[in-house]
Amino acid sequence: MCGRFAIDDDANDMLTEIVEQHGIGAIKDWQKYWPNFNYNIAPTDPVPVARMHEGQREAALVRWGMVAASSPVFGGGKPLINARIETVATNGLFRKPFAERRCIVPALGYYEWQIREDGKQPFFIRQPDEHLALAGILGAWPDRSKADDDPEKWKLSMSIITMDSHAVPGEVHDRMPGMLTPDSYDDWLGDHLGTSELLDLLKQTTTQVADQIDYYPVSRSVNKVQITKGVPNNGPELVDPVAWPTEPSQPEQTADTLF
Repeated sequence: MCGRFAIDDDANDMLTEIVEQHGIGAIKDWQKYWPNFNYNIAPTDPVPVARMHEGQREAALVRWGMVAASSPVFGGGKPLINARIETVATNGLFRKPFAERRCIVPALGYYEWQIREDGKQPFFIRQPDEHLALAGILGAWPDRSKADDDPEKWKLSMSIITMDSHAVPGEVHDRMPGMLTPDSYDDWLGDHLGTSELLDLLKQTTTQVADQIDYYPVSRSVNKVQITKGVPNNGPELVDPVAWPTEPSQPEQTADTLF
């Protein structure tokens, strides 16, 4: 998976449905700080997710890009937006979040790019009749300037799990995000499965969803996160199809994480 995805109003509704079944109070007030859409979510942006907290599902607004608890600041350096399924259960930074703090990231779809003779061509990848539920893990960073009983003491960040996409015919990129099905939400967010069972679950659900996804080219304007002078470039026109390019292309081969 590359570094962009899209959330629309219906994806927000999907998130609400995931947590609402556990009580309306689980939604809290995250919507105050989140717009109805963002069709060009980039690394370090705030992202709404569903997670388990103190035995209850809730929606939370988190930073996209894992921040280690030992980091002196909340951020800095290259954001770790993806965690490879091959090492997520053993890597020092991701191991505990995978074991204890998994989350669901709602998405209308995500972007990948192909390198072409005239530049980078973006494609939008989606499930035509449904939204995607991406598999994520959460990091918890302690603000050392705040007291232990301060509710703002801990800040959350997130990485999306990725895996090999070569089993999916016609995929644009060599990696793809892990994806969940509605009947797997309880298992993914719960604490009753072991490491190998969770990995097997994610491989199975991703394969199931991947069989239904398609993709199409979109405007290269999505390549810019901002238009000018900090104005966001995140409107719904970014996912509108454009004419298919005709010249030869080569899939971009870039690692989505250092791990």
